[in-house]
Amino acid sequence: MAAYLARTGYAVDVFERRPDPRREQIEAGRSINLAISRRGIDALEGIGLAERVLKLAIPMRGRMIHSPEGKLSYQPYGKSDRDCIRSVSRAGLNVTLLDAATCNPDIRVHFHSKVVGVDLDEPRLEVIDGSSGQGAAFETDALIGADGAFSAVRAPMQKLDRFDYRQDYLRHGYKELTIPSGPNGQHVMERNALHIWPRRSFMMIALPNLDGSFTCTLFWPFEGPNSFAALKTEADVLSYFQRVFPDVVPLMPSLAEEYFGNPTGSMVTVRCGPWYYRDKVVLLGDACHAVVPFYGQGMNAAFEDCVVLDECLRRHAPRWEEAFREYYVRRKVHTDTLADLAIGNFLEMRDRVGSRAFRLRKKLEIGLSKTFPNWYLPLYTMVSFTRTPYADAVRRARKQDRVVLAAALGLAVLLAIVLAYGVWYLVGR
Repeated sequence: MAAYLARTGYAVDVFERRPDPRREQIEAGRSINLAISRRGIDALEGIGLAERVLKLAIPMRGRMIHSPEGKLSYQPYGKSDRDCIRSVSRAGLNVTLLDAATCNPDIRVHFHSKVVGVDLDEPRLEVIDGSSGQGAAFETDALIGADGAFSAVRAPMQKLDRFDYRQDYLRHGYKELTIPSGPNGQHVMERNALHIWPRRSFMMIALPNLDGSFTCTLFWPFEGPNSFAALKTEADVLSYFQRVFPDVVPLMPSLAEEYFGNPTGSMVTVRCGPWYYRDKVVLLGDACHAVVPFYGQGMNAAFEDCVVLDECLRRHAPRWEEAFREYYVRRKVHTDTLADLAIGNFLEMRDRVGSRAFRLRKKLEIGLSKTFPNWYLPLYTMVSFTRTPYADAVRRARKQDRVVLAAALGLAVLLAIVLAYGVWYLVGR
């Protein structure tokens, strides 16, 4: 967003609580590798960074499903290899964006700057330097809160009259593990796929990295059977993985060490509104619409926010309140829809992707999209490989499904009539 604003001629100050990741090691084990797709790529293209980021990304053309017995089944994402999402390191992407920002004379980045107070009316930030402990105040013409699901900028907005806010936690958390590279930096599993170990009430996924490794993420309940709380010792972990994920145990030499050393994170969905306060403050990304990671759209949706907000500012500036209002109206219904899609896709990835019925449905979707390319587009295709707004994509998918169902019922009735006539004809003769 800073890059978009600077491109238009604004002077931008960015305040970041953490240190500069190019100079200091950031805490590991909390990244959940990012999957960048059409919306995110288009947003990066707008500031000239798409090509640079894609050089750091690995195409994933489908899902590789791992059964409890270690059998593999591959499910392509689309009708051609061009329909792919791309695995990209969160740290690598952050560094690329920071390099672009810090090279721009209109952008100043303040690291170790923790926001401890926000005056919405000025607007003004109160910041504490994490290195020195000294405080400072910064006044600005307009403030953009792009500071995550637990936004310090949003906090005072939640005290305003008629501001809606809701957060919902999954009963599942996440923990990262690593499959290291093989000899000569080779990937030890299929490189161009998102790997999934679906186990009904829980699952594990793995995304490829450029160095030949895979970043794995466990999505397990916090409590109960098959949960993080159930495994208390190294022997528990090794025994459980050998029983539930037998094919990965030989690929994880540091399994127990990483399991107990890496933190367990929670996942929250945030819905709120309005996303702006007068012409002073506006929210962006997770600060106003955090989603769980199962559709791979959290970052892509936030990048798309940047594109839409930039369009609104160009159309209405210097009438910033009108720009903020249009941005909110254009995005709100679609990010709410994405929140529901992300939770639904968790159930799909966890419970259904390994079933024969699911595989047949996906083959039918791909067959229909190849046969009727101008009419039928699967929902996943619209969400991941087009810029169709999320709510519009869901409406179109439902309409398509109704037509397909009606056609199937009509065909069934026709076949029944033909069969009945044939029986009557034979009996009559």
